[in-house]
Amino acid sequence: MKKVLFVLVCVLCANVARAQKDSLQFDEHDNYIYYKVIDKPNLSADTLYNRAWNFASKFEPAAKPAKGTAENTLNTSSKLIVYSGVSLVRKEGGEIAYTINIQTKDQRYRYRISNFVFKPYQRDRFGNMVLLPGIEVPLEKVAAKYGKKEADNYLNQLGVFCINTSARLKQAMDKVPVAPKMAPVKKVSTQNW
Repeated sequence: MKKVLFVLVCVLCANVARAQKDSLQFDEHDNYIYYKVIDKPNLSADTLYNRAWNFASKFEPAAKPAKGTAENTLNTSSKLIVYSGVSLVRKEGGEIAYTINIQTKDQRYRYRISNFVFKPYQRDRFGNMVLLPGIEVPLEKVAAKYGKKEADNYLNQLGVFCINTSARLKQAMDKVPVAPKMAPVKKVSTQNW
C-alpha cells in the first residue's frame, strides 16, 4: 500500500512540475512568454491602468514602472534568482531578468512577462555566489549552453514565478483585500486543574 501511495504522489508531482514549465509559451519570434488577456466588465481603461500602476510600483519597489509607447501601457523590469542542484546542495545558479508589460482597455486588460535573459552566477573567493560579469544568455538558448536538465529546472522555477505573479496581478486588478489570518484564541479551562 505504501508503494502504491508513493508512486501516486510521484506521478502527481511530475504532472505539477510539467504544468509549470508548460505555462510558458512561445511568441511569434520564438521567445518564451507568459501571456494572458483578462475581461473585467464594468471597469474603464483608466481604472484598470491605475490599478496596474499600483501593482507594478508595489511589486518591485526598487524598479519604478514606466509608461509604454502605446496608450494605457506600462512596463516594469526586475530579476528572479533561480537555483540549481537538489535540496541539500542547492545553490544560486543565476538570475533571470524579465519585463512585465501591462496594457489596459475598457473592460479588459492584458499582460505579458517576457524578455527573459539568464545571467549565471559563480562562486567567488569568499565562497559567495556572485554574478558572472559579461555573460547574458537568452532563455531560449540556456539548454544548449548549460544542458537540458538545468534548463528544465530553471524553466520550472520561472513557471512557478509567472503563475504566482499572475495571481498577485489578478488580486490587485480585482481589488480584493488580503484576508488576514486570524490565530484561534486559546481558551483555558479553569474547571480542571
